[in-house]
Amino acid sequence: MLRLTAMEAGVATLTVRNLDDDVARRLRIRAAEHGRSAEAEHREILRTALLGGEQKLARQQATERLAEFRRRTAGRGSASAAELLDESRSGRSAALSAAGGKV
Repeated sequence: MLRLTAMEAGVATLTVRNLDDDVARRLRIRAAEHGRSAEAEHREILRTALLGGEQKLARQQATERLAEFRRRTAGRGSASAAELLDESRSGRSAALSAAGGKV
């Protein structure tokens, strides 16, 4: 038997009855392995099962957008992170030198 009731905050309460003892035990073990309460683990399993496909699609779309961006910006010669850090540090050093070492 499955019972779903609405709460005031728009969150539902789900009650599952006649659950196999082995399934319940495995749920508790899985929750402990993930450092969650059994209830939190149940929510995560349901969320992943029901919304997991949507998240995979969103990740795939983001991957495609990033690949397109890389294709469009290829060969533009952007500065590396190390070059940007060196430039920033040089600017700060020059500012400190100009101020006589006083901050």
